[in-house]
Amino acid sequence: MQRAQASSGPEQKKLPDKLFYKIGEVSRLTKVESYVLRYWESEFPFLRPRKNKSGQRVYVRKDLDLVLRIKELLYDHKYTIEGVRLRLGSEGFREAKEEKEEAALSPGSLQYIRNRLREILEQF
Repeated sequence: MQRAQASSGPEQKKLPDKLFYKIGEVSRLTKVESYVLRYWESEFPFLRPRKNKSGQRVYVRKDLDLVLRIKELLYDHKYTIEGVRLRLGSEGFREAKEEKEEAALSPGSLQYIRNRLREILEQF
């Protein structure tokens, strides 16, 4: 499923196509300080980047898109933290439902998931 809201900004076009991003890369790409990203993790339950074996935060593209969406809502649309939490919580529920429906219709999705999982495991 495409995330139309997150992919509309000029920042989105500059993002490298990688499997994983460290917090410093996310900070540089999104122009949000690292300490702000860590704070957002404590405020938004849906922003939970994994940590690798050495304890570093490892963001995936979906996390990066989410950071950009949070930034857009807070800075451009002047939402409060609670407003963003409510807005993205409802969007996340809707997207999860749509993704589940799409996955059920896609015959190649299991193979894609297997390949992605292998790629992820190779990184750790």
